[in-house]
Amino acid sequence: MAILIVVNNPDKWPLHVPGVDVVAARSYVSDTRYSELRGAKVFNLCKSYRYQSVGYYVSLLAEARGHRPMPSITTIQDLKSPTMMRLADDDLDELIQASLAHLGAEEFTLSIYFGRNVAKRYDRLALKLFNLFPAPLVRAQFVKDEGWRLQSIAPIPVGDVPQEHRAFLLDVAQEYFSGKRRSSGPRSISRYDLAILYNPEERSKPSNDGAIDKFVRAAKELGIDAEIIGRDDYARLAEFDGLFIRETTKVNHHTYRFSRRAAAEGLVVMDDPESIVRCSNKVFLAEMLERYDIGHPRTFIAHKDNIEDIPLYVGFPCVLKQPDSAFSQGVVKATDPAMLEQQTRELLEGSDLIIAQEFVPSEYDWRVGVLDGKALFVCKYHMAKGHWQIVSTSRSGEREFGKVEAIPEELWPKRVVSAAVRASSHIGDGLYGVDVKQVDGKVYVIEVNDNPNVDSGYEDRIMGKELYHRIMQVFLDRMRARREGTAKA
Repeated sequence: MAILIVVNNPDKWPLHVPGVDVVAARSYVSDTRYSELRGAKVFNLCKSYRYQSVGYYVSLLAEARGHRPMPSITTIQDLKSPTMMRLADDDLDELIQASLAHLGAEEFTLSIYFGRNVAKRYDRLALKLFNLFPAPLVRAQFVKDEGWRLQSIAPIPVGDVPQEHRAFLLDVAQEYFSGKRRSSGPRSISRYDLAILYNPEERSKPSNDGAIDKFVRAAKELGIDAEIIGRDDYARLAEFDGLFIRETTKVNHHTYRFSRRAAAEGLVVMDDPESIVRCSNKVFLAEMLERYDIGHPRTFIAHKDNIEDIPLYVGFPCVLKQPDSAFSQGVVKATDPAMLEQQTRELLEGSDLIIAQEFVPSEYDWRVGVLDGKALFVCKYHMAKGHWQIVSTSRSGEREFGKVEAIPEELWPKRVVSAAVRASSHIGDGLYGVDVKQVDGKVYVIEVNDNPNVDSGYEDRIMGKELYHRIMQVFLDRMRARREGTAKA
């Protein structure tokens, strides 16, 4: 993949980076060589990213050509946004105070070169800001009142880099372009690059280490170079063609920021941001199932002024859910009015709305994996021993899961699969896990989960490596379509 540094005037470009072409901005914008180039990474180091300036058009046209610009148009907009400054300041407040506590001045400027600073003591803060605002050269301005506050971030024109910083800039630029900072080592030569966001330390991760290894192997067999990345690799997303999120997703979380950024950069991403938003909130799911007349338990959206109506609509016992609950946390069962009163008050402390559903007991839930609008796998998720959910949590925090039983395709229950596929179709065309109950001949969709579990030894027990190949094949098909300009709008 070609790497281009685009500047206003190459004659004044002070650094030589081996293997990287330096291109004039006007040439990049107008020369057909670059409009016909496929798969380039474009590092936009123009003097200004002002709207409709040549620097702005470099990033805009790079995105239109299917190139990977840094900064992207999304980053350029974020650099101008007071809201993004406030969010970054809040997000990094503890790190900012710790990093700048030793300073006696009232103002401080931090120069960030490809996520690094000349002084190592500021490297962590520089990298975090680079992750939030991925641009090659930027200055962050801080001011001190009651504490340190991020005031602004702006690009640094190359000509404004101090002479004493240029040797350092050359070193970090060479390091960045060579990929030496990647923990997994140099990439192999592949047609497509896929990032897998994964945290092996996460307690409730949706794939275990064995499954991640199988995803990487399946990708390689299809000509995809899959690399495991972590939350500190946010700024590197533009290097890839796709992003596969294998951490538990939440809206107010770095996984959502990764998804949103990847989608803005034009990557193929699962889970996409719309699916995360829709699946993360059970209020949306309840409304969606009702709207499309998809079989589901009687459901009531409750708030502090109507909790006394819950028994009228769903009866006892009933299940109460926080809208953003996951892994059975924030989900409780009320068996009488006193318990209902106590539990609804506790849940409403964290959300203005909660979900109340009729209790539909069963020995197991059907879990239907759906990918690209088609059923991928079917399992029985048995209830934890002596419990009414698939996972039980002791007072000490220890969790016990019920048995997972993978089902051969010829034994898949047609009505269950049909309901699952239909429900997920109103979320998107990504990868989903749909929980369905079948009781007394009736089918009830309980919820649609983005980021479903795919664990080695469990969901793959019937399909084996074919399960991983099918998921990677969808990535390959979509990445190819994006590059060739045939992707669906």
